[in-house]
Amino acid sequence: MRSLFSQSWPEASSPSLADIEVRQKAEASAEQARQDAAASRAQIVELIKSNQELQQKALEFQQAALQAAAASQDQAHKEMMAMVQAECAAARAQVAELIESNQESQQKVLEAQQTVLQATAVSQDQTHKEMIPMVQAECAAARAQIAELIKSNQELQQKALEAQQASLQAAAISHDQLHREMMATVQAECASNEARLLVGAAARIAGEEARQRASEAEDERKRTAAVQEQAKRDTQAAQEQAKKLQEAANEEKKKATAAQEAANASKKAAEEQVKAANSAKKEAERKLKEGIQPVVTPTPAEVSAAKRKVQYREDLFHFAVAGVAGGGKSSLINAFRGLRNKDAESAATGVTETTLAMVRYASPNAEHPYVWYDIPGAGALKIPDWQYFNAHGLYIFDCIIVLLNNRFTMTDIAILINCKRFKIPTYIVRSKADQHIRNIMWDMGYDSDDDENGDQRKKVYQAARQQFIQQTRQIVKENLENYNMPDQRVYIVSNESMFGVVKERQPRQVIDEIELLNNLIGEAQNR
Repeated sequence: MRSLFSQSWPEASSPSLADIEVRQKAEASAEQARQDAAASRAQIVELIKSNQELQQKALEFQQAALQAAAASQDQAHKEMMAMVQAECAAARAQVAELIESNQESQQKVLEAQQTVLQATAVSQDQTHKEMIPMVQAECAAARAQIAELIKSNQELQQKALEAQQASLQAAAISHDQLHREMMATVQAECASNEARLLVGAAARIAGEEARQRASEAEDERKRTAAVQEQAKRDTQAAQEQAKKLQEAANEEKKKATAAQEAANASKKAAEEQVKAANSAKKEAERKLKEGIQPVVTPTPAEVSAAKRKVQYREDLFHFAVAGVAGGGKSSLINAFRGLRNKDAESAATGVTETTLAMVRYASPNAEHPYVWYDIPGAGALKIPDWQYFNAHGLYIFDCIIVLLNNRFTMTDIAILINCKRFKIPTYIVRSKADQHIRNIMWDMGYDSDDDENGDQRKKVYQAARQQFIQQTRQIVKENLENYNMPDQRVYIVSNESMFGVVKERQPRQVIDEIELLNNLIGEAQNR
């Protein structure tokens, strides 16, 4: 692996100086061509813009000239007509005044003649000499006034003639001005057309030059692009080659890292397994020294197999009676079922352990849905105490009665601990109470031969009974405390008394038989 990573990989080939210079020149030429093309396009745009402005100005000037000429001609004509009309009106007014004045003079002459005639008629006495000078004076005055009116009329006619000539001269001047303005408009239009032609020619020349430069720039750009594309392809090829080589190196490195990590993980897992095994070993050794046995949980398959083995039914309540060998389990089951040990359907009993296999006993009364199981006593089979519970499948029963003999054993403790784990109701029962009480009476020195009336027996029996009850309950309490288990009641019974209670008789020497039977029935009903 070290040789794999120490191996030298070929580096990516870099472009030569000649390639760099060619590329730089090509880029500079392309840049200059782009700038020339941009300048040509800008110049063409300016020329087109200038040509458009000149055409616009020429058009505006032409329109203004035409409007001015039209306005001037119209204004001059209007002014001339107004002047002529005014002068004519003035002349007509003067002529009218002269005519009116002449008429007035003639009227005055006529009136003077009439006055003369009247005066001649009225005053015939006045002399002819006086009248003639007066008439002559008045006639001279009238003639002078008529001469003045004629002169004034002539002057008015002269002024009208002069006004008409001035009007004709103004019209001529206006016509001349209009002609000059029209000539200026024509000249401006010609200049505009000439400017348009010049601008168009300049634009065509500039466009040709721009197109030529653009074509040259495009050719140069294509050549530069070809050089750049070739350089780019060469660079990409070199980069791809370098990338492939790097990927190969990374892949090899990744494989080596994965192999190393896998080796480290395997090593760590092995170390943890060794550590866990050592810890488990130490814990097992500690538990063995302290007498703690391992906890074994049955699998679902084992639970199903155990139920099939005992013919478990959901409509029945299953009681198991377990304990050490020779503890009186079979006799107690017979009493619970209302049978004596010698009855045909009773469980087999004996001084030694007679039950070597689990036996199922149904209740003789069909109205009682109970099933009793006689479990082989511990020590009868070669089964360790801590395996007794799982070996007999006690985890499938609805209630377990732990039967004590003279003392608590490891089997009893194992049954109680496992029942607590599986939440199975348990009842601690000490049977053969009548036998134990008789043994205590014997130890107290009681002799039936010396008790003819039986009075001493009653006293000794009560003392022995009380001593047995106290001793039994104290032993159970101390044993539970020694194994850190909660306190639990112990039921003290005798098989004979239990038989009487089941048969609904009234036995004389009852201790806990009635309470035990009621509690067991209540347990079955509560389920």
